[in-house]
Amino acid sequence: MNNILTAFEEIPTTCISDTMQGLNNMDPSIKPLKEEYRVAGRAFTVKMPVGDNECVLRAIREAKPGDILVVDAKGDTYRTIAGDFIIGLAQTLGIKGIVTDGVIRDIVGVKKLNYPVFCKGTTVAASAKAGWGQVNVPISCGGTSVNPGDIIVADADGVVVIPKEIEEDVLKKAKDKLIFDQEREEKISGNPEAIRNYLDSMLSK
Repeated sequence: MNNILTAFEEIPTTCISDTMQGLNNMDPSIKPLKEEYRVAGRAFTVKMPVGDNECVLRAIREAKPGDILVVDAKGDTYRTIAGDFIIGLAQTLGIKGIVTDGVIRDIVGVKKLNYPVFCKGTTVAASAKAGWGQVNVPISCGGTSVNPGDIIVADADGVVVIPKEIEEDVLKKAKDKLIFDQEREEKISGNPEAIRNYLDSMLSK
């Protein structure tokens, strides 16, 4: 099963998105803290009530090495889902990355970890730990449905979700799309006549 994750690590999110007609992309406001971050792994989902991140701690404890924490924070940008200390715990336990439609804090410390975090931004406000929330359940994150075990691929362009039931088909089509794009660029780029012919063919459709 890890082979499929390795394969997805080599494919841009743009190709994967095109394969699924752009229907499984998270909101584009969810961005990596550093552009070079790229990650692919299985979703360990977190349904977090606004302002209560105890379930994030539970998820870090229960997730397997190689999983990606996907935190449904309801889009809240006032209170953090985690800071550098908690994110460091996730990194040490082998969690591959964190994706959330919420925010983090201690951004300087988090960036020093050199650990893939994809979020809406930063805040100064901490969360409480009242004990609500659920882990490893179906969620919506960034406007997209995510089920436990779905494949998450994230890079500088954004975050895509690949449902388990179609992952093999998506991988095949995304590989074909990547090859097509590479061959087209090699054939056309830098060749004015080829560019004109390509544009004419596109505009005549």
